[in-house]
Amino acid sequence: MINIEVNGILQSFSAEREKESLLTILREDLALHGTKNGCGIGACGACTVLVDGVPRRSCVTKLAKVDGCQILTIEGLEQADGTLHPVQQAFMDAGAVQCGFCTPGMILTAVALLETNPQPTDQELRRAFRHNLCRCTGYEQIFEAVRLAQKRMVKK
Repeated sequence: MINIEVNGILQSFSAEREKESLLTILREDLALHGTKNGCGIGACGACTVLVDGVPRRSCVTKLAKVDGCQILTIEGLEQADGTLHPVQQAFMDAGAVQCGFCTPGMILTAVALLETNPQPTDQELRRAFRHNLCRCTGYEQIFEAVRLAQKRMVKK
């Protein structure tokens, strides 16, 4: 058996499924459709999830590689009472969401960045998003959202 914890819930899968992508498992088995299927080759970042706190492109991550890991998807960020994570709220407040397709991957990348580096420089911010593509925003609103979330998270 392959065991993973997804958004705090233990999930078990047959070892025969070890070569399936994490993206397939999340979307088709667990109905977590917030993780998007963009390019399918790990180039766009739309499928980004956090694996043990590290951004990973789920379309190229095989289930066997995450056995025993904790997976966080965009659905796992929202609190039980419906309160959004500060990064999610900042993306809304900064207008960093246009078509929204890349947004879940962007938000999870931002969460990972701010958890490991609460005060990233502009260069560190740009480097963190090098694997996330957006065709709508030009990135400035996204970076503004991360900076806004950073300020709000520091005040907590």
